[in-house]
Amino acid sequence: MSHTIAFIGLGAMGWHMASHLPQLGHEVWVWNRTGSKADQHAETFQTQSVKIEKAVQADFIFSCLPTSADVEQLIAAHPPKSGSIWIDCTSGVPQSAQNLMQSLKKLGVAYLDAPVSGQTIGAEKGTLTVMVGGDVDAFEKVKPIIAAFSGLIEYVGESGSGFAVKAINNTLMATHLWALAEGLTVLKSKGVNLSAALNCINHSSGKSSMSENIMAQRVLNRSFDKTFALDLLQKDIGIAIDLIQEQSLQLPSMQLIQNQFTRIQKEQASTLDFSAAVQSLEQINQIELR
Repeated sequence: MSHTIAFIGLGAMGWHMASHLPQLGHEVWVWNRTGSKADQHAETFQTQSVKIEKAVQADFIFSCLPTSADVEQLIAAHPPKSGSIWIDCTSGVPQSAQNLMQSLKKLGVAYLDAPVSGQTIGAEKGTLTVMVGGDVDAFEKVKPIIAAFSGLIEYVGESGSGFAVKAINNTLMATHLWALAEGLTVLKSKGVNLSAALNCINHSSGKSSMSENIMAQRVLNRSFDKTFALDLLQKDIGIAIDLIQEQSLQLPSMQLIQNQFTRIQKEQASTLDFSAAVQSLEQINQIELR
């Protein structure tokens, strides 16, 4: 059976994610706030650039926007058709997911929170990890479509669970990066060759995705290539902190990480890759990691 699929939001991740959908053989509509970008996507990947009024009439509607507030405002202004499924790939707020699930249910629309992890390279290769919360039946219907851009699809629980997992995952990512930067600062102060030390760490128990990929590729070479903006990571850490406070949990390490990653103000952070957060540590100690 042929379906229509819409993808709303063609940012760094959405651009690549939507590019895989035409291979499913369904009609794929794309919309972006900057219409020329949707037009370019259509020319490049054989999708169709449409107005938002048409996009929300698709059978399956994907959104990948900066914040839950953006998604809420868009849905309020342009409600989707009854019988459709809305799949929100935004790194969003769990409570927002629950609210949207309830409000859309009244319209006969199923809502899934389905944030992704794997950075732009994973989106381009179609190997993203997708963590999904919401109605199980809706999840089973949309799973073959999500598979077009994913390497792992995991149902993690009720509405909001996907957003919660993503927030904790990104907070752990930040923790790994910061701890690694602190460790390398100690080694640099002792005159150790950081590239050699990093190679040892990556063949030992201290390794992480931050040590295997980000530290050498963005920090030690001083490139700080922007693929995931620091202000978006600040947002995700904030979501994790809110979850901790909602449950009245005592988890001091995550609060400490938030303190470190918010040293750079949001306005500047929006222009930087998340890896650039370690520059504040470098400034404190007057030791550059290279």
